[in-house]
Amino acid sequence: MQEFESFRPLYDPTAVQPMREELTRVGVDELRTIEDVDATLASAEGTVLLVVNSVCGCAAGNARPGVMLALQNGLIPDRLTTVFAGQDKEATEKARGYMSEYPPSSPCIAVFQDGKVQTIIERHNIEGRSPQDIAAMLVNSFNNCCERAGPSIPREEFEKIVPAHICGSSIPKFEEDSSSTDSAEAGTI
Repeated sequence: MQEFESFRPLYDPTAVQPMREELTRVGVDELRTIEDVDATLASAEGTVLLVVNSVCGCAAGNARPGVMLALQNGLIPDRLTTVFAGQDKEATEKARGYMSEYPPSSPCIAVFQDGKVQTIIERHNIEGRSPQDIAAMLVNSFNNCCERAGPSIPREEFEKIVPAHICGSSIPKFEEDSSSTDSAEAGTI
């Protein structure tokens, strides 16, 4: 039971779904298992964008729209991927292993070229920056190492997307059976 507990989601999966969808709506694939991560990052060919998504309202709330905007560039990575810290814990831990020369950070955005980290934008590089600033950093990286033609989705579709402005502190922690907790607090159990 202890092993299972260490990998269950930290936050209510329903509450974080809009944060996942911000990236998937622009063509980013979720890596939800160790096998997904290895299948993508163990390959040493081409370019891969990896976003370590998180619920952090300030940093992730600007990182996701920054990634979305950057993927409107004329050159983008071959593969567009994400793991979600605090949700898909095993996959996130495995992905961080591919960036082991950098301390764990969430959110975090990495561009891999031929299996090596070409660019990394860690949380401290994200905090206090606008989505446009983050997009500019990514576009610079894309223009230096990517060959795939962008954008990831047509501009008309992109313009319909409204980023989720959700404060991480307002997201409930994940509890499998909140009714028993509510009953215990009310003194009925």
